[in-house]
Amino acid sequence: MRGPTWRRLNTWKTGARKINLHLNISKTKELIVDCSKKQEWHYQPVRINGTTVERVESFRYLGVHISQDLSWSHHTNSLAKKARQRLYHLRRLRDFSLPTKVLRNFYTCTIETILMGNITVWFGNSTKQDRQALQRVVLSAEGITHTELPDLQTTYYKQCQTKARRIVKDPSKQKDLLSAEVTEALLLSEDQHRETEEGLLPAGHSGSESGQLID
Repeated sequence: MRGPTWRRLNTWKTGARKINLHLNISKTKELIVDCSKKQEWHYQPVRINGTTVERVESFRYLGVHISQDLSWSHHTNSLAKKARQRLYHLRRLRDFSLPTKVLRNFYTCTIETILMGNITVWFGNSTKQDRQALQRVVLSAEGITHTELPDLQTTYYKQCQTKARRIVKDPSKQKDLLSAEVTEALLLSEDQHRETEEGLLPAGHSGSESGQLID
């Protein structure tokens, strides 16, 4: 382990003891993010109070799987698997001839919430293949409910715009994240991007109707 990391860990341990806070080493994980191409560093294992901390390749934090290569494939695969399991219950409800409104509400509450969880964090940097895997879940749900459902790309844009507007209205967030001018420019850029996409599509045709993601 390199010096600065060890010193920060010791500082944290000292401060924790002063407030009677004890670290649960069995639940502590070490995740190394090394972006160098050759990856020549040989990292020594972290030891706390004589116990070696487990080193992992990915870690789930606040519902998001963070991988050591900073890719989102592991996270999106986990979301797709969990969402596909919920499709079974949606099909069962359809077999009972429940109204379309009930099926759509079930999708929104149990499946869409999985796909949209923290979407502003990971969707923008996910690969095309990962997005398509998630979008196939949405298309399957459309076939079950016989209704049009919001695609992931549109939802991602809307949530980013909502978050940006909150930053504009909150002075404290402007200081820590983005200035109001930059945020407004992002919102304007998104609106212009959507208008350009709509202008390129044939009349009477929309990106969500095609069932494909717009990259």
